[in-house]
Amino acid sequence: MKPALIGIPTYGRNDDGHFFLPAEYVESVRRSGASPILLPPGEDHLDRWFELVDGILFPGGGDIDPDRYGGSEHEMIYMVDSERDATEFALLNRVLESGLPTLGICRGTQLLNVTLGGTLFDHLPDHVGDEINHRLPPREPTPHAIRVEKDSGLATILGKTEFDAESWHHQAIRDVAPGLTVVARAPDGTIEAVEKTDHPWLYAVQWHPELTAAEDPVQQRLFNALAEAALAARQPATGNEGE
Repeated sequence: MKPALIGIPTYGRNDDGHFFLPAEYVESVRRSGASPILLPPGEDHLDRWFELVDGILFPGGGDIDPDRYGGSEHEMIYMVDSERDATEFALLNRVLESGLPTLGICRGTQLLNVTLGGTLFDHLPDHVGDEINHRLPPREPTPHAIRVEKDSGLATILGKTEFDAESWHHQAIRDVAPGLTVVARAPDGTIEAVEKTDHPWLYAVQWHPELTAAEDPVQQRLFNALAEAALAARQPATGNEGE
């Protein structure tokens, strides 16, 4: 049986002109039994990507251009990349049209919300205070509690409704886009996960499961479920699962 092929868009070009992606995303996909393939920004042939991949994982890293959701030029906004934005918005629109199994992480959650017409908090601490740290200065991850709605698809995947997870963001969903259901929150009310119930398999979490998935089976289950959904989605197209 051939493993599911999961496409992961990379970050934009760094100061050395290199596309890059933290290895934890790749390793989490590999542990699921799937095979990752990196998708760099600036690609014109998205049709070819969709002929190859069985699922998509939209990773974190950097902020979306605030012009796309009517935001402000807050001083804490960083790593805005128009090339990456253009590629990922185009990819996500294809996901929504095609029903391709998809997982969003951190920026990926924000990308989904903005694509569907929602908005973001420009800098979360300005709105929810500092009772809960969603990242440590200057830009470091930190754990906090998550509570998942017990009747949600996400709760079924994770097998738990309360746990601690690594958080690493300064923005989050403000106005929820039409078609998305909020299924998890932090103790301060910050939206931590959404799902699109009219899509075959589309979940997005604001925390970073890849950072602890190697030691935490609850977090690894997200990647395992993506791989399983990708294989299942391949079956109707080929008539033979795994071929």
